[in-house]
Amino acid sequence: MRFYKDFKEYRLLDTSSGERLEKWGDVTLIRPDPQIIWKTEKDSKWQTADARYLRSNKGGGHWEVYNKTRESWSIELCDLKFNVKPTGFKHTGLFPEQAVNWQLFSELIKKENRPISVLNLFAYTGGATLACAKAGASVCHVDASKGMVSWARDNARLSGLEDRPIRWIVDDCKKFVEREIRRGNRYDAVIMDPPSYGRGPNGEVWQLEDQIYDLVKLTSQVLSDDPLFFVINSYTSGLTASVMKYVLKRTVGEKYKGEVSADEIGIPVESTGDVLPCGNTAIWQKK
Repeated sequence: MRFYKDFKEYRLLDTSSGERLEKWGDVTLIRPDPQIIWKTEKDSKWQTADARYLRSNKGGGHWEVYNKTRESWSIELCDLKFNVKPTGFKHTGLFPEQAVNWQLFSELIKKENRPISVLNLFAYTGGATLACAKAGASVCHVDASKGMVSWARDNARLSGLEDRPIRWIVDDCKKFVEREIRRGNRYDAVIMDPPSYGRGPNGEVWQLEDQIYDLVKLTSQVLSDDPLFFVINSYTSGLTASVMKYVLKRTVGEKYKGEVSADEIGIPVESTGDVLPCGNTAIWQKK
């Protein structure tokens, strides 16, 4: 399992009984995590949390606030700055486990003595976008949510990267890729972080297991003649690291010479020294 080793303003303090105890800067939050099936003892630090997300039996949930706290604040992660804001869906606008991937993207880009263009699909609040831009790449950031793209632009300003060559696109990712193919636009790297489930603009149901192969095969058509990497992230239980590796081999790997690897990514737990699994990443990269 790969994990980032230089956390400063984010800390995963403990895990137990379906919950995480996390420190986001100076704010401590308790959030649900269904894969935490162990029921280890919760010590006194759990009692000092500023807020806790409680799920509803009818779906969704709400934050129960114990101490007066701000609606949003900023933290530093992987030498970037992010605006953190607890949302009605338990998320905070940041997935800290992805820092290990941002570090990898940055290293790969910096090793190339040429301009690198990156397409970041389902780009959320821009962590991968900012890491690539800071490393010197030009980035096309695409997400269907106008609010998320606006949040990502705020993060770029916080990180001092607002003047970097980043295109901010609000669009359906699949439709955008189809148009880029017709336009003849090409990219040296692709990052893809699709949701497990959702609905399209016309009510279409998105089920990642049903869509991922066709989407990767389609998106491989926008790669340049000398691509650097192609990455898929997944938080879907049915899409294991091995499954995504197979998909990349049968698509990108059959068109370009390179290596495909896949593994879990996670976050170190301070109380135990263990690492909490937080999803899977598969990557094709050139030899």
